[in-house]
Amino acid sequence: MKMKMKMTVAGVLLAVSAAAAEPVNIVFILADDLGWSDTTLYGSTNVYETPNLERLAARGMTFTRAYANSAICSPTRASILTGQSTARHGITAPRCHHKRVVLQPTADKTDKPGLKATRVRTVTRLNTNLPTLGKMVKQAGYATAHFGKWHLGAEPYSPLEHGFDIDIPHWPGPGPAGSYVAPWKFATHPQSAGFRENYPKEHIEDRMAEEAVAWMKSVKKKPFYMNYWMFSVHAPFDAKQTLIEKYRKKIDPDNPHRSPTYAAMVESMDDAVGSLLDAVDAAGIADRTAIIFVSDNGGNMFDSVDGTTPSDNAPLRGGKCTAFEGGLRVPCIVAWPGITEPGSRSDEIIQTSDFYPTILRQLGIESPENYVVDGADLTPVLCGGKLERSAIFTYFPYTVPKHDWLPPSAIVHSGDWKLIRLFCEGENGAHAYRLYNLSDDPGERNNLAEAFPERVAYLDRLLQRHLDDAYAVLPNPNPAFDPRQYHPEFIGLTPEEQAEINNQSGGKKREE
Repeated sequence: MKMKMKMTVAGVLLAVSAAAAEPVNIVFILADDLGWSDTTLYGSTNVYETPNLERLAARGMTFTRAYANSAICSPTRASILTGQSTARHGITAPRCHHKRVVLQPTADKTDKPGLKATRVRTVTRLNTNLPTLGKMVKQAGYATAHFGKWHLGAEPYSPLEHGFDIDIPHWPGPGPAGSYVAPWKFATHPQSAGFRENYPKEHIEDRMAEEAVAWMKSVKKKPFYMNYWMFSVHAPFDAKQTLIEKYRKKIDPDNPHRSPTYAAMVESMDDAVGSLLDAVDAAGIADRTAIIFVSDNGGNMFDSVDGTTPSDNAPLRGGKCTAFEGGLRVPCIVAWPGITEPGSRSDEIIQTSDFYPTILRQLGIESPENYVVDGADLTPVLCGGKLERSAIFTYFPYTVPKHDWLPPSAIVHSGDWKLIRLFCEGENGAHAYRLYNLSDDPGERNNLAEAFPERVAYLDRLLQRHLDDAYAVLPNPNPAFDPRQYHPEFIGLTPEEQAEINNQSGGKKREE
């Protein structure tokens, strides 16, 4: 049911006071590349099975319009831990496993002649000077642990330097090491050497859940904060053979969700959620343990598995690596005892950076001094009310030539409206815009920018205000731009599709 209750200021304060009366444990579950349509939460699939997510939803609030701070993993992860937008912390691309350490973003002064805007160079490590969530809760006396994927930098930028007592498997890479099913390759990496399977063909998500449960039991009466940041359902695409065979019998070739391997991966992810729920219940701490579940970006629509794409985000457009809804809107559940109404739903627009101020507020931890937080405290929403903010912002200057890709962009969501600014894609260095009304057009097929110029101007002012406030490093107009080498017809197409156009046009190629 959708919550109808209006949250008063007194009610919010009462909720905060109740939470502060007894320490609340936090279990933060972050799925990797799980799309909005990849669960049974929104009625978008009849193939995948996620009974444990439904079980979690029955305990708390499901969000229909939750957004990742980026359409790619590392920037969103940094936003969760800092409460800041990608425009402010500067991690805008998944380069945190690269050897080069970069702590300040830069914009190229010139670029390849086929590009209208110069590229922005991302930060490649989560700066240890930042008051990250792990540090803040640890200073407040919480036991802290990180399990699974990090992708924000190897030592000395690992979870151990960001406030976490332990980090398993202490892996700096972008995905699971080699495979989900053992033998893994963790043991060959210097930082995670020694982390090996306990038995042949052990699934990494089973192992991570086992490690997390064992740590939770070891903490005993001390309040704890746990990051359970899943490897699932990121590439490489493999799974337990028994589950693959189970779904092979269930797959309809006409169903957009038709990969038995990916379906098996989703089930293993859901099983891990169930293991954590079981452990919380068995420990008798369910009434004082808040559980957050969200994905770091939208579902993968560009890789191939079983002759199809891993995910299908319909009715949303696009997926991971795109500025469209399929890349940014993600499944999300918050179950906070004493605050969220069991089985409730909210249509409020929230963003992953909102969890930083929300967790600090609910744990009674003062926000750091002289530190800007872009996220909003979600307490009113968790209590069934609304947020008093005009918009959320996404800075996404990272482009990958996959389905539905766009040039470097920034996005603003305000109510039913969404504006995408394409940097320098207009005439003479001006920006270009795409405006959508998501209530009428969730698939973002009808660009209304020309029909509503005043709304474009208003939303763009909000966006520019945020970018200015964040001291964002932005793309520049490319002085080397050559219109003869510019191919706007390639926008949104894969390299294979671009090559086909080249072949049909007699071999004309885009200057890359």
